[in-house]
Amino acid sequence: MSVPSGLTATEVAERVADGRVNAAPPKQTASPWQILARNLFTFFNGLIGVLTVVALVFGGPKQALFGLVIVFNSAIGTIQELRAKAALDKLAIVGQAPSRVRRDGADAEVAPEELVADDLVLIGPGEQIPVDGRVATATGLEVDESLLTGESDPVVKNPGDEVLSGSFIAAGSGSFTVTRVGADAYASRLLAEASRFSLADSQLMGGINRFLKIITILIVPTAALLIFSQSRSGQSLRDSIVGTVAGIVPMIPEGLVLLTSIAFVVGVLRLARRQCLVQELPAIEGLARVDVLCLDKTGTLTEPGMVLKEVIGIGDGDPEAVLAALVKADDTPNPTMQAVAAAVPAAPAWAVREVAPFSSARKWSGADFGEHGAYIFGAPDVVLTGESLARAQELGADGERVLALVAVPSLAGGLEGARPLALVVLEQRLRQNVHETLGFFAEQGVTLKIISGDNAVSVGAVAAAAGVPDAHKVIDARELPDDVEALAGALETYTVFGRVTPQQKRSFVTALHTRGHTVAMTGDGVNDVLALKEADLGVAMGSGSAAARGVAKVVLLNNDFSSLPRVVAEGRRVLGNIERVSDLFLTKTIYSIGLALVVGLTAIPYPFAPIHVTLIGALTIGIPSFFLALAPNGERFRPGFVSRVLRFAIPAGVLVSGATLLAYWLARDNGESSLREDKATATITLFCVSLAVLAFTARPFTWWRGGLVLVMGGAFLLVLAVPFARDFFELGYGNAYNTSVGLGIAAVAIVLLGLVTWFGKRRAAGTRPPAASAT
Repeated sequence: MSVPSGLTATEVAERVADGRVNAAPPKQTASPWQILARNLFTFFNGLIGVLTVVALVFGGPKQALFGLVIVFNSAIGTIQELRAKAALDKLAIVGQAPSRVRRDGADAEVAPEELVADDLVLIGPGEQIPVDGRVATATGLEVDESLLTGESDPVVKNPGDEVLSGSFIAAGSGSFTVTRVGADAYASRLLAEASRFSLADSQLMGGINRFLKIITILIVPTAALLIFSQSRSGQSLRDSIVGTVAGIVPMIPEGLVLLTSIAFVVGVLRLARRQCLVQELPAIEGLARVDVLCLDKTGTLTEPGMVLKEVIGIGDGDPEAVLAALVKADDTPNPTMQAVAAAVPAAPAWAVREVAPFSSARKWSGADFGEHGAYIFGAPDVVLTGESLARAQELGADGERVLALVAVPSLAGGLEGARPLALVVLEQRLRQNVHETLGFFAEQGVTLKIISGDNAVSVGAVAAAAGVPDAHKVIDARELPDDVEALAGALETYTVFGRVTPQQKRSFVTALHTRGHTVAMTGDGVNDVLALKEADLGVAMGSGSAAARGVAKVVLLNNDFSSLPRVVAEGRRVLGNIERVSDLFLTKTIYSIGLALVVGLTAIPYPFAPIHVTLIGALTIGIPSFFLALAPNGERFRPGFVSRVLRFAIPAGVLVSGATLLAYWLARDNGESSLREDKATATITLFCVSLAVLAFTARPFTWWRGGLVLVMGGAFLLVLAVPFARDFFELGYGNAYNTSVGLGIAAVAIVLLGLVTWFGKRRAAGTRPPAASAT
């Protein structure tokens, strides 16, 4: 069927001038001002801002230094997010699939936003329809509208039928005339969604938000009690207000949300530098939680391309001439037909009467050449029987890809009366680093499932050569049960699955979910779309179909499967580190609330000034948590984040506050020391136990983690040693007796903290994964 010549350049220009162009919808990424506002105008920043003003008025600039955290947090968060936004916007453009159009009678590629009304758009397998239109020509055209309607069965489209943006071509080829563009298109929002940089909630952020809600509820009555008690403590109004501020400020985990967001954003930025486009921020979390990885054979274990090794005649006729004719009849050849085309001779001048494009569901393609016969080319175990099938399976057992060519009376009758002509053997090359890549996942405890539409025995041979564990556990997917529970059992038993249909791929993900697995699915073809969308983490190759890239959460733009370990490792680094810093921040909040409650109930002067809180917070939490949040980490995320953090933070917080209050009480009981010296004793005790909390959180020690703890301890000693710093932070060695008692109490608390941590880990054995060594 001839294709119309399309619009002329003049007609295109007229439509652009009239605004009838597929202008890109507003970016779903936040603007720089929105990013700044999101980082600046937060509840905790507002609370700290009010306390900063109060401290500035009653205590002077020195006591209000803690307010600088607003500036630092907002600046760091904004800069990191802007960097990630710029990187992702750039990658989204690189990964954008162009549209093929015919203008002035010639084919051209344009960006989707350059399409105009009445444009003639050419479409083929795997391509996503960018705008609404009406079919102009169709050759076996089948459109998958599952992303719009949820129905997985492809819809046959004939000239005059409507096609909607957001759907994609499952089989065949053709063209359509654009009817609606821009915001008028049915699913323009879906296309914008494909490159959105999302800050949507995740399971991890949900846990942190629960912490924040509880903390907010606790802060309000505790602060009220503290305000009341300090007004009755016998201090001056100025000292009472400054003491109240000092008690409230450390309760606020102002850096926890910031560092969580930064860890996510920096993870996205690092992956962007490796040509990995993360299309949704929570995908970073999915990377860390994955425990089952479903891999396609072609393009993942093997190189994308194939080479025709040999054509083995098993019947009468000239199979190479038939293959050449089939290649010529295919307007949109897939990689298999491209490999055949590179090796067969010039096509004979046979007129094409009918074409059946390749379909993943039926596993074959074909053409009817009238007096020269009708032929089908596809999977041997679908189109062959008897001895011919046995020979094909024997060849496939060595890992080669084998296809069969058969002659049929007519395409309309399908395989009825099929007569074998030839076996076509294609050679597949394993990817260069496939053994190292698969070895990484084995070490990380990720179970591999090889899922392919090819012959199961052949796929199993390739998987074994690639080093897939248990590659001998092979099954033909046509033998699998439909029942979800039974299917889940089969998935636990077998490793390699052949002759899998697109609908089965999606069913695999559903079945694995019923067993509590977090599933990642790789794919690049049209037959992978449903499974990619259903999986917790869909990973598509940059060279894959537009539809696959559109629904995947991560796109490997460099088409390199060996990048996947870096992707998974980045996710695990992010979540493992967030758990570490959560331990620190929640411990601080708990000990601060404990101190405030006891002080509030006893109406004694608060043991710290705001400047003390600023110093301890910076050295034991603020500075080290920034390094810990961005450091290498190989832990695998598991459910139970909230309970694990609380198991550490509650006893640690109680020990820190208990040791500090005991040291402060004994110091106040000593009539020879002043209130300033008593506060110095409390500050030294608090710092020592808080530094121990940092040390326990930083384990297992590496050279830099141990060095970080030592540097923070050295910085505090430096403050005590330098007269100017000591006076600025209102510290001193205090009363010698009090200081000695405080250090002794701190030592006992540190030993108890070690015992509590040890018992906690033994009790929760297996709930927190061991950390991988990091440098």
